[in-house]
Amino acid sequence: MDARFLGIAELVETPPVAVVVDVMRAFTVAAWAFAQGAEKIVLAESLDEALALKARHPEWVALKDGPPAPGFDIVNSPGMLRSMDLGGRTVVQKTTAGTVGALAVKDASLVLCAGFVVAEATAWVLRTHGCDRVTFVVTGEDGRAEEDLACAQYIARRATEAETDAAEFLRRAGESRAAAELVEGVRQGVHPDDVALCLELDRFPFAIVATSEGSLMVLRPYAPPPPADEASI
Repeated sequence: MDARFLGIAELVETPPVAVVVDVMRAFTVAAWAFAQGAEKIVLAESLDEALALKARHPEWVALKDGPPAPGFDIVNSPGMLRSMDLGGRTVVQKTTAGTVGALAVKDASLVLCAGFVVAEATAWVLRTHGCDRVTFVVTGEDGRAEEDLACAQYIARRATEAETDAAEFLRRAGESRAAAELVEGVRQGVHPDDVALCLELDRFPFAIVATSEGSLMVLRPYAPPPPADEASI
């Protein structure tokens, strides 16, 4: 598999297959939303679009980065989200990096959104889909976020090698600038457990697939079948 690791600004063409990585915290939060029962996640291009979608669909749950704000139901924190019952709900998500990265590759034939919590399921999709060329979008810090790069490199390795030790990749993520900022309170809208939750390897047994549904980009969970029934999407 030919793996490329690019920042959002480096995406000069639409890749055939894209894995958009945001460990701290967009796609860890997305995975938790599905674990808490959410049916789908709609990615908004702006805060105004998120609020407009919420206004049209009052039953939807609006989520943003940073501190709480009027019109939004929750912030981009897995520690906070894990106590919510989202059974059957639609979540509208707007974040600084993760949602931007996903929308940047919305025309790719296959788009996966990932963090460590869904790493193995994501690697499984790449293996069974027969992906020869994969672009990993490192969303944080203009493509330099160590936690996102470490996760992307780990998934790329797992897609091609049966035995891959995750310890070094998790260590890099845990020592990243983003992890430090969350722990030190530099970023707002943070739960004390956020970093630990973002570093839980394979917490969830599903991958997160992004597809265009009308004018919206929508995330849904995709759970791999039992090994005997392996097949591509």
